[in-house]
Amino acid sequence: MLDIVLVEPEIPHNTGAIARTCACTGARLHLIKPLGFDISDKWVKRCGLDYWHLVDISVYENLDEYFARRGDENLWLATTKAPRAYHEAELSGDVTLMFGKETAGLPLWLRERYRDRCIRIPMISEARSLNLSNSVAILAYEALRQQGFPGLMEAGEMSAE
Repeated sequence: MLDIVLVEPEIPHNTGAIARTCACTGARLHLIKPLGFDISDKWVKRCGLDYWHLVDISVYENLDEYFARRGDENLWLATTKAPRAYHEAELSGDVTLMFGKETAGLPLWLRERYRDRCIRIPMISEARSLNLSNSVAILAYEALRQQGFPGLMEAGEMSAE
């Protein structure tokens, strides 16, 4: 199972696009408040298109509630400040990928607490970061690739050969 955690997401379009990625991959989506939008916001729904019925979504009041309910087993934190790149992490088994808010990333205390679980997407030094929804897609598909794309390879058309 793959879990995607967004800590205090601010932009509804990003969360909608991430929800669609979760729907297409079977990943569960966890949102940590405060949210920068109403979850029923038309833009969030629009970005997720007609996939919302496929998304297993949970909302938490804060990080304390999230950790109390979910724990931190096989947790990986996505941050531009990570000591290693994502391809160096073993993302097997039940994996949780945590992402920070668009304007500030994950809080320092959290990055320090899980320093050995911080991973980054390689990019040029002049760039601050990728779009949040792109980052989620990259890391989600890397985790799924490492796991052999469980339950996903049966979809699509078969070759006519």
